[in-house]
Amino acid sequence: MRLLTLAAVAGLSVAVSACGQGDSNPAFGARVRAYLLEHPEVLQEAMTKLQERQEAQALAAARAALPRVRTALERDPRDFVANPNGRITVTEFYDYRCGHCINIAPHILQLIQDNPDVRFVFKEMPIFGDTSDRAAYAAIAVHRAGGDSLGLYRAFMTTRGLDDAAVARLAAAHGASAAVLADPNFMREAAAQLLDTHALASELGMTGTPGFVVGDDIIVGENLPEIQRAIAAQRRALPRS
Repeated sequence: MRLLTLAAVAGLSVAVSACGQGDSNPAFGARVRAYLLEHPEVLQEAMTKLQERQEAQALAAARAALPRVRTALERDPRDFVANPNGRITVTEFYDYRCGHCINIAPHILQLIQDNPDVRFVFKEMPIFGDTSDRAAYAAIAVHRAGGDSLGLYRAFMTTRGLDDAAVARLAAAHGASAAVLADPNFMREAAAQLLDTHALASELGMTGTPGFVVGDDIIVGENLPEIQRAIAAQRRALPRS
């Protein structure tokens, strides 16, 4: 009954707005307005339905983009990859100062340790200001130097109140060279990498962090059960060796 009412109200609203101004019926429009004022929950239902439809359309568009961006998503040589020989690929977009990224980080580290068949791609996506940018640059420098990238991820994610001084100290401890971080050429290249990552995230409809891609599943937020479900589905789909 409520759905019928909502459809009727939507139809009436269209009728009021679709014709020329001279064709509108003020009394009819007044009745529609009075009904909506008396039943504001109908408007809330309409907005909820619209939001659900928009989210579904955005997800469909993101999934449609996956084949086109798969190589950039999973095989960019600039990214650090844990368990590089794994047959199942998970990609994470994250910021070291994002509370949700921090919350899920211990679970990500455990997942990597417990599942050597999961190839985990780390996409630096700083969105929380200058310190986040510097942390991402430092992580890229550690990876380029062949340092302890996974250890740096753990250290950044577990350091409360991560600031520039902590970024510099932890980066040096895990293999980043201060000279590299001061090199304009490196900074330009790292900045280009981050811009590429942001563009990729935008194509996939990710406007925040963390975001994960597992096969054709796009998972936004610290949703560990959904990540595990997607990994299990990928594992079942693998050919038996």
